[in-house]
Amino acid sequence: MKLVKFFAAATAASLMLASFSGCNKSSSEKKVKIGIAKIVQHVALDSVEKGIIDFLTENGVDAVYDLQNANGDANTASQIAMKYRDERVDVAVGIATPVALALANTIKDIPVVFGTVTDPLSAGLVTTLDHGDGNVTGMSDEIPTEQHITLFKEIAGIKTLGYIYSSNEANSVSSLNLVKKACEANGIALVTQAITSSSEVKQAADSIVSRVDGIYLTTDNTVFSALPSLVSVFGAAKKPVFSGDVTGAMAGGCTIASGFNYYKAGRATGELVLKILNGEKPDTIPVRFMTEPSDSDLLFDLDSAKNCGITIPESYLSQANMIFENGKLNQK
Repeated sequence: MKLVKFFAAATAASLMLASFSGCNKSSSEKKVKIGIAKIVQHVALDSVEKGIIDFLTENGVDAVYDLQNANGDANTASQIAMKYRDERVDVAVGIATPVALALANTIKDIPVVFGTVTDPLSAGLVTTLDHGDGNVTGMSDEIPTEQHITLFKEIAGIKTLGYIYSSNEANSVSSLNLVKKACEANGIALVTQAITSSSEVKQAADSIVSRVDGIYLTTDNTVFSALPSLVSVFGAAKKPVFSGDVTGAMAGGCTIASGFNYYKAGRATGELVLKILNGEKPDTIPVRFMTEPSDSDLLFDLDSAKNCGITIPESYLSQANMIFENGKLNQK
């Protein structure tokens, strides 16, 4: 598969990197080259990419960025990794598990930073969350699955929950186990449907919609790359969608969405890159989690709720920082 290539220069005013603290003179005498690759293009991962670049630019990093999209293909991800290795980028960033693994498995003598990897331990990227391993560290996008499903049950009265996941992504299989435990804890029956590509999402939604009361989505990139088709199926059936990714839900159609802000996750990933550019070793940097209340968003789609016959209690509406109503998103 042909690589999609795009190079962008950060807009820092100087060629020198000395404007950000702690960077030594030798590293400031040349432009930094940073490779950022994502598994697929959709709004959440695009926001991560933008957050990384914005953070580094704001902190005085004058860089050339090699931005790549694997288009959901593992072989393309491997080709991107070899490109970054052979062209000697200063830091290689992998957004989502398949790309992060491709980078970590291919590149051994250049810092690798992973972003939005749900379970870096199970994926084999690190052996502890306390620090990185070798040339690899990064940021996890683990979400509070049990809290989400408890909230879904309380608001929508879910008794049977649907879940579509990518069987070929370690990230998604790990999330499935969390969903199973959450359903058991809440006394909810679970109906699952596995997919291997975004082209299968609508068919999976059609297959599952009549057998469930609603569907829960974790941070599965393959599913979210085809989110409109899934939302259309469940909207037509007047059944609610709970999204663990608020960014992808901002266009409407998901009754409830709760999770951290992906742009902020990108900035957090950028912080790790900056530490490395300032001389810290990846194996000394702990895995980063998004745990601050300000890192998260809560969205209710009142149009979707009305379509599904659901009333959102005022006590929850008052906690939301995003309300979608009459076809428009309002942010507090």
